[in-house]
Amino acid sequence: MTSQVSSPAERDDGTDAAVVGEQRKPGGTKDVRRLDRVIIRFAGDSGDGMQLTGDRFTSETASFGNDLSTLPNFPAEIRAPAGTLPGVSSFQLHFADHDILTPGDAPNVLVAMNPAALKANIGDVPRGAEIIVNTDEFTKRAMQKVGYAASPLEDGSLDGYQLHPVPLTTLTVEALKDFDLTRKEAERSKNMFALGLLSWMYHRPTEGTERFLTRKFAKKPDIAAANIAAFRAGWNFGETTEDFAVSYEVAPAATAFPVGTYRNISGNLALAYGLIAAGQQADLPLFLGSYPITPASDILHELSRHKNFGVRTFQAEDEIAGIGAALGAAFGGALGVTTTSGPGVALKSETIGLAVSMELPLLVVDIQRGGPSTGLPTKTEQADLLQAMFGRNGEAPVPIVAPRTPADCFDAALEAARIALTYRTPVMLLSDGYLANGSEPWRIPEQDELPDLAVAFAQGPNHTLEDGSEVFWPYKRDPLTLARPWAVPGTPGLEHRIGGIEKEDGTGHISYSPANHDLMVRLRQAKIDGIEVPDVEVDDPDGARTLVLGWGSTFGPITAAVRRLRVAGLPIAQAHLRHLNPFPKNLGAVLGAYDRVVVPEMNLGQLATLIRARYLVDARSYNQVNGMPFKAEQLAAALTAAIEEGTDA
Repeated sequence: MTSQVSSPAERDDGTDAAVVGEQRKPGGTKDVRRLDRVIIRFAGDSGDGMQLTGDRFTSETASFGNDLSTLPNFPAEIRAPAGTLPGVSSFQLHFADHDILTPGDAPNVLVAMNPAALKANIGDVPRGAEIIVNTDEFTKRAMQKVGYAASPLEDGSLDGYQLHPVPLTTLTVEALKDFDLTRKEAERSKNMFALGLLSWMYHRPTEGTERFLTRKFAKKPDIAAANIAAFRAGWNFGETTEDFAVSYEVAPAATAFPVGTYRNISGNLALAYGLIAAGQQADLPLFLGSYPITPASDILHELSRHKNFGVRTFQAEDEIAGIGAALGAAFGGALGVTTTSGPGVALKSETIGLAVSMELPLLVVDIQRGGPSTGLPTKTEQADLLQAMFGRNGEAPVPIVAPRTPADCFDAALEAARIALTYRTPVMLLSDGYLANGSEPWRIPEQDELPDLAVAFAQGPNHTLEDGSEVFWPYKRDPLTLARPWAVPGTPGLEHRIGGIEKEDGTGHISYSPANHDLMVRLRQAKIDGIEVPDVEVDDPDGARTLVLGWGSTFGPITAAVRRLRVAGLPIAQAHLRHLNPFPKNLGAVLGAYDRVVVPEMNLGQLATLIRARYLVDARSYNQVNGMPFKAEQLAAALTAAIEEGTDA
């Protein structure tokens, strides 16, 4: 049969990916075509191992040296109903020989393990793309379950695609016939067969996956051997079958990265490493008080592995106990951390207010997900910004930091720790499910590149009374930062009162004085307002009149959309916020320099509301709350409309 080139993935700048070379394999019959990028989506039942398959393909792609971005997408149920649309789990990977920013708008290769996976994902697949389907699962009952009246493999509905029907289950069972496994046990390895096939198609390394399987099933060597055999069988099938006459190469992204040592990293793993680094740089024990909650639980799991770095993890019975323990650890002289998602932040709000009153360093890590209430546990959203800003009783200001990419979660954790330790305040760190589960290459920093977070505990009296006696005042402030001293319990002479009732300025005694309360409220606000944060940087090479302003995980899609507009000759400026409280000092001047400000957010306009209120700027919202990240194409269309509206005016 004659094979066509894969439908080219669309570049972040809006142009099509190119076929950059073609060659015939020496001594072989199959062509090898070189592409500059590929977007692959694995899809199947939540029990089909699509996340593991995607993770392994990603790891090998990272070790090969490509730039990459991933988008795992899975149901909230531990085991959703088999063969149904709600039970479909998918993993999308975008990899390239140059710098990329997003997991891609649409896959140009779809691997569908059953009819539900095909139906749930076919709407995202452009015409001309390759579709690999497991024909063994296209039974009459399975197709009826998702609403197929006739087989889509035979009714002509897929004629616009490059369809590869492959009996993955049958081939896997046949490859494992010499193993002492039941048919059901053998069928479980079909995802490894698919992984082997795709690894052949795109010339991915195989050694790492085989080592991984050997380690993962070290206590079950027969299962390890079976999975490796299925993986190799998939590779060999690609090499020998006539249905795949072409394989593809995507060269390493040699010029996309600064020199250094790289690894693939997810947002949650980067956050965990950033917290460990913060503890080391501050020379403090790191204490995590946490209750498991999707999508934050990975941080608890990872930190529990690192006792050798002075990390102590406490899995509490509930959210309130988790933050209470973390705040107690902070009082005792540790770097206290609690991790959660939006519903947990609601439960922790009273203790966050207590931390504001006690003025102790505490990191509250919120991995945002769809709400309200329990909402969409495995889907992403940015709807906790106003909760982070105002979700406490009384005037209880808290700094807010937001990472922009999975790898940036490492630096954001260090920055949040810097603020908490320097200014003696709880800090909210707002990541989200897209960053938490997505991954990208990360350059491992040298230790001398990390900030110095060393702190000085109070050692003795810090105030002289009128009679000349020296005493310790727990609320005597640093004149530059307004931070109070950090006194470790048990230090002789530093005994002081703690609790949530208002303190007297300086002495820390309980006070109901109206004047003192007014003073303390204003001091706590002034401390947050005075936090030193870098100016927001503006990317504006063409003197644009429209500015797109983002925060958090919208960075990738916004930047990809901006690239598209500039390729099309439209001037557009871009700025992205890491610090959301306090805002950078130059933000007002930046906003005032443009005729139009567009704020894309995965909420109904929370940052735009703050911008409009603070700076009296007519910030225009562009919003999405469907549980998925923005696509670059839709943002490019919205920004184009904003620019053209200004031109018409």
